[in-house]
Amino acid sequence: MGTMDKQRKLDRFLAVHRASGAPVTIQRRAVFEAILDRADHPTTEQVCRAVRQNLPQISRMTVHRILGEFVALGLVDKTCHPGSAARFDPKTRPHHHLVCLGCGAILDVEDPRLDRIPRPQVNPGEFTIQDCQVQFRGRCARCQSKARARRPRPKARRAIANHQIL
Repeated sequence: MGTMDKQRKLDRFLAVHRASGAPVTIQRRAVFEAILDRADHPTTEQVCRAVRQNLPQISRMTVHRILGEFVALGLVDKTCHPGSAARFDPKTRPHHHLVCLGCGAILDVEDPRLDRIPRPQVNPGEFTIQDCQVQFRGRCARCQSKARARRPRPKARRAIANHQIL
């Protein structure tokens, strides 16, 4: 994240706290900066480890509570993918994700065509759609390389297929 973008997000952080009446504590600012300093979508545990570098006494529960407050205030988005811990994202404008099934990495996708997906028809009063997030699942380049490296060589594959011992 660039310096100007980070400063803009910090200014918004302060403005949102002032408007909501929530105090700007050292802990809250440290948690917010820890998220801004990362290029990925960190878990509560990852944020906690980063914050503890400067505030070693902070508890995981405090970090978890602060992250929940940030989600409620609209400062970060909480992203949940099946089989994975919740992740937090300072990018709150609409975007979508690529999720690696190998390592769990999450990459952002910004494609305006995805924002125009038609919403399903639902009965009024039964459900109100607020937003939509598209998730593409697959393998990142690093996991693809690891899979290729583990794959047996052609001669070994033929021997395995023919049940021969090498």
